[in-house]
Amino acid sequence: MSKDPPGPTPGFLVWRLANKWRVAVDRAVAPLGLTHAQYSLVASLHGMQRAGERPSQRRLADHTGLEALYVSKLARALESAGLIERTRDPRDPRAVQLALTEQGQVVTRQAITVVQELLQRLLEPFGGLDAPQTRAFTDELMTLLDAPLVPSVPNDDSTQGETP
Repeated sequence: MSKDPPGPTPGFLVWRLANKWRVAVDRAVAPLGLTHAQYSLVASLHGMQRAGERPSQRRLADHTGLEALYVSKLARALESAGLIERTRDPRDPRAVQLALTEQGQVVTRQAITVVQELLQRLLEPFGGLDAPQTRAFTDELMTLLDAPLVPSVPNDDSTQGETP
């Protein structure tokens, strides 16, 4: 019987990598006045605007995977900083649409460049951003992200035979 302790689980490694990435991006975009979460929001908004969208806060939350309440909080802070504008959706007065301001576009383009350089360094062990190993890694991450997480249901008599 082996007495070696078990290695780290995939979940632990994903968590560690996510934290490493968040800290690295926080440090990289701090000189631009952004946090990692703010960067995720403005970079996503930048891409969506380039595709012709003016997304609602809800749509941006769905796109980024962030909670809608957190996106709202981030959007208010970014609006105060002059980087985005929030306006009521003329089709739905309950919805708030987001758009980058001119200053927001400038800062976002700078931040995207900084983060792309950081990503290139992070992916050097795979051969860089355009390497086949990086593409395979990206495909594997997409597979995991696309897999639905079904909440577990306690196994008791009241749930026997039911499909959640």
